[in-house]
Amino acid sequence: MDRDIRSILPAGPLPGAAPKAKSANVKVNDFAFEKALEIEFGKSQALKFSAHAERRLKERNIVLASEDLAKIDKAVRQAEAKGARESLIIYGDLALITSVRNKTVVTAMDGRSSDDHVFTNIDSAVIVK
Repeated sequence: MDRDIRSILPAGPLPGAAPKAKSANVKVNDFAFEKALEIEFGKSQALKFSAHAERRLKERNIVLASEDLAKIDKAVRQAEAKGARESLIIYGDLALITSVRNKTVVTAMDGRSSDDHVFTNIDSAVIVK
């Protein structure tokens, strides 16, 4: 039995079948999805602090203002632009080890807390002025 598949399936749209127009409701849903996507993308792009880093900041009574966070975030983005993966960010007397890929501060210390001033497992350093 030798059959040609084209004889079974239509080659184009069925006669009388017109494409359906999008309703206004779909546009609202598209907008809501787009907004949710922007919010989630913004979260993934924002600088984060690991639980360990937050604990270290609290223990050492280090408080970062929004201006400080913006400068640190800019430093992480600069490191990312250069292809860094793990970076030391030096901000005043504060040293921050960051995972550039995750945009996460992994640990933080001030000048008094770092006895030997040796940092390992980093591939870059950014000095913030």
